[in-house]
Amino acid sequence: MNANIALVTGASRGLGKNAALKLAAKGVGIIATYNSNAAEAETLVREITGNGGRAAALKLDVSRSDTFAGFATEVAQTLRTTFDREQFDYLVNNAGIGIHAAFADTTSAQFDELVNIQLKGPFFLTQALLPLLADNGRILNVSSGLTRFSQPGYAAYATMKGGIEVLTRYLAKELGARGIAVNTIAPGAIETDFGGGVVRDNEAVNKFLAGNTALGRVGLPDDIGDAIASLLSDESRWLNAQRVEFSGGMFI
Repeated sequence: MNANIALVTGASRGLGKNAALKLAAKGVGIIATYNSNAAEAETLVREITGNGGRAAALKLDVSRSDTFAGFATEVAQTLRTTFDREQFDYLVNNAGIGIHAAFADTTSAQFDELVNIQLKGPFFLTQALLPLLADNGRILNVSSGLTRFSQPGYAAYATMKGGIEVLTRYLAKELGARGIAVNTIAPGAIETDFGGGVVRDNEAVNKFLAGNTALGRVGLPDDIGDAIASLLSDESRWLNAQRVEFSGGMFI
């Protein structure tokens, strides 16, 4: 029997890369997407294949919904040539950007960029990939702790993530007949290069967030990669239409 296959968007760095590695360590085949950093994506593929796994990297700009039909064709070809499969099992909508701007200063261009990448992108990418997603598969959308607690400068970003959480419930309802479970993971502050690496590199910010987290530190990529692998495991098969926050207890 062929192993499960996960398509992880934005997998060349950060949480997406960590999730891909954690899933691969559990025997899951990986289709990793990248936008601009082909070298990092190929490094990820070599690491997975070097450890006995199967992986491929495909270029995808999630802000360009007009390219998704062509991307789906590439995915179908990759499934056949790399995995000897016609469908994949897990879709992780992870790719995204962070824009920090006060509500009063947020521009229309910034708002539109966030819409295209964080909301319109996952909506229509999932739609384009539905024929390739196996029955009884899983979709995991990546949101943010910022939909529960508020921090100045993230009004537009959090608005998009709130939309993703609503979309999750609708997808769960509409895809349930195919046995497809759909959930949201909402990370808290994590030490990555996201948003310019502010949580990782700014000592004052890191200390402030750690001081407002029940477990006394900010998150690490492994915390979220492990969580994603767990949420997609067979042990979590009955979880559906849920928002699950992994934040160590931020702002509780």
